Amino acid sequence: MNRKGLHAVAADHVFDGSTRHENASVIIERSEIKCVLSQSDLPADLSTHHLPAGAWLAPGFIDLQVNGGGDVLFNDSPTSETIRTIAVAHRKFGTTTLLPTLITDTREKTRAAMTAVREALDSDPSILGIHLEGPFLSPDKAGVHDPCLMRAPDEADLEMLCGEWRGRLLVTLAPERVPQGFIKRLKEAGHLVSLGHSMASYEETCSAMLEGLTGFTHLFNAMRPLQSRDPGPIAAALESSNAWYGLIVDGWHVNPAMLRLALRGCGHPMLVTDAMPPVGGRRSTFQLYGSEVRVVQGRCFRADGTLAGAALDMATAVRNCRNLLHVSLPDALRFASRNPAEFIGVGHRLGRLASGYRADMVAIAPEPVAVLGTWVAGESKLVA
Repeated sequence: MNRKGLHAVAADHVFDGSTRHENASVIIERSEIKCVLSQSDLPADLSTHHLPAGAWLAPGFIDLQVNGGGDVLFNDSPTSETIRTIAVAHRKFGTTTLLPTLITDTREKTRAAMTAVREALDSDPSILGIHLEGPFLSPDKAGVHDPCLMRAPDEADLEMLCGEWRGRLLVTLAPERVPQGFIKRLKEAGHLVSLGHSMASYEETCSAMLEGLTGFTHLFNAMRPLQSRDPGPIAAALESSNAWYGLIVDGWHVNPAMLRLALRGCGHPMLVTDAMPPVGGRRSTFQLYGSEVRVVQGRCFRADGTLAGAALDMATAVRNCRNLLHVSLPDALRFASRNPAEFIGVGHRLGRLASGYRADMVAIAPEPVAVLGTWVAGESKLVA
């Protein structure tokens, strides 16, 4: 092994995305992982950072639904500076890559957000693309989204969404609100489509999946409920091995018993935060569509009692996954990294610690789950 430019990170436990290695190390060259190696096989002269006793080293967390952080909201200021602020705020909680998420807004705001992400993609390896949560949603399941801004798509929207694009583009929509063939055209353009804020029937959901829909945004929340004679989108998600569903595991959005049910489904669970500005910030209030939202006992509430996103970070989501859903730490880590990477088509370079993968990693103390440091494309940052 040519050791020039190489260094290692060693831990008592290295989880590579599928297998746990004891007393192992990850060898890094610049931004790339070269291999996972037993500590006993490390060359004596190789520069090595040893994590504290008991620590785990795992693939960095990938959050596909991030509205804000560090006291800023993407909708308020869709700029590359805002994106950088959000990314920095979430990195301290183990999130090494994310999709800035724009909730329902005007076409002009959408264009600005996409331009901002294009700029961020050129300078920040933690940005994977953009998540457009709306505006093609159902007013009957608006949640905190402004129903006055919801609409059906037109040809101008297709031109905007299917034009030249670099990075990943995830569109959350209500299948019953878009014309037949719309999802197929997004899929053919290389984009990902997820159901959310929808009153779609089971049959409508299955038709959308045949067109190319594979995702379900914050499963259970803001969608037609699961009922005995009206199974709706939840049943379609749980019975399909080609379904990928985001779970907000904060103890408030969904009862843990329902989330445990989702884990028994055939699809693939992914942890998401649906994070709002207070995550990684100092303020407990923010403005959304001109209304004040307050954080009360870990929940983001509008004055009328509507949940408005979450005050959740990925490290807490992993911790809650263990404590509330009773899953193993490796499974919780997989839900936060490998599964979202595979859903958005970057599983060949992110979500695992293996040769040829980008060196995106998180070091954690397992009890409780607390972040000790992160690496993005090989660049390390220890958490104080």
